[in-house]
Amino acid sequence: MYSLPLLLLLLGTAVRVTAHGISPEVPKIVPKVFIVSMFEPEAEAWWNIAEFDVLAHNISLPGLSPLFPDVHCTEDHTICQLVTGESEINAAATITSVALSCLFDLTQTYFFIAGIAGVNPERATTGSVMFARYAVQVALQYEIDIRELPPGYATGYIPMGAEVPGRYPSTLYGTEVFEVNADLRTMAAHLARQATLSDSAAAKEYRAHYATKDDQYKAATLAPGVVKCDVATSDVYYSGNILSSAFANTTKLLTNGTGDYCATAQEDNATLGALLRSSARNLTDFSRIIVMRTASDFDRPYPGSSAAYNLLHANQGGFEPAIKNIYLAGIKVVTGILNGWDATFGPGVTPHNYIGDIFGTLGGRPDFGPGRTESLLEGGALKKRGLRGPPRRHG
Repeated sequence: MYSLPLLLLLLGTAVRVTAHGISPEVPKIVPKVFIVSMFEPEAEAWWNIAEFDVLAHNISLPGLSPLFPDVHCTEDHTICQLVTGESEINAAATITSVALSCLFDLTQTYFFIAGIAGVNPERATTGSVMFARYAVQVALQYEIDIRELPPGYATGYIPMGAEVPGRYPSTLYGTEVFEVNADLRTMAAHLARQATLSDSAAAKEYRAHYATKDDQYKAATLAPGVVKCDVATSDVYYSGNILSSAFANTTKLLTNGTGDYCATAQEDNATLGALLRSSARNLTDFSRIIVMRTASDFDRPYPGSSAAYNLLHANQGGFEPAIKNIYLAGIKVVTGILNGWDATFGPGVTPHNYIGDIFGTLGGRPDFGPGRTESLLEGGALKKRGLRGPPRRHG
């Protein structure tokens, strides 16, 4: 049997237990910015900084990671931070727990995903700061071990429902692609460009290996910068030309040719999936999401090197500057939002692109995929949920 306070929490009512009984009217925490970190080094980038103390409040919340059981907030709760734990399942569980918590009013909150990532050397270099419009769940496919591939297959990854690589999937789950506010992304990138980014001697030395006569990897040889490009989500921490090229192609395929693969991470589609569902119930605002990743390592080896060396042995020198640049670039974004709250960010930044998933869950017409109706058919929603029949009652 549940205690009354716990029962009220499960029913979505904020409660405060006092000597005089239970008060159900506890003011909700209303953050303006919620920083989303994935593991401790990313989180620590925001601790003990001059601009604010995000550890002023530590709020234990059911459903968070056993490793990171608290939400952190500044004294006035204007800025909060959570740590999801690494991988898609951890991210989905943590974000869902926060988004559904009765302790918070997140309807005007900017969720700022700020973590490190692998980087495509054709698009950027280690230490760079990358802002995504699309997050693509590239590993949500059939897979055949490359040693057992049929003739003519360039990769072992085959889209769901297809028979060969490179065909659009005929079975859709709905989490394949999320598109966020491109206007907000542009503003965030502009703010980040005000930062002086960190670099390291080891990173400079290692990235020089990517110099080639045809300049295929010219971007990799440059100093860290701010880049607008897209992120691939995969729980598999992959390395090599074959996998990286396959997932770059998947990014193009699933975004109807507009996606620009440059970053690889483990959590973003899960985080965005949870926020999409909470936004569909008006608990969060999907137009107020920024996806920023800083490059810690290359997703493929330099010419003449091996995928195993790139993954397991190379001293790429990118981890430390990537962590530092979370703060150096990110603080410009956070303070920019706060300083521009009354004029710009409080009212909201209106997106001029589609935002949401392949199913059109939040309304609008997806600019990727086969179209909302076809996507729902391929996902089985029209058949499974009886959307062609009488209207369904929503609880």
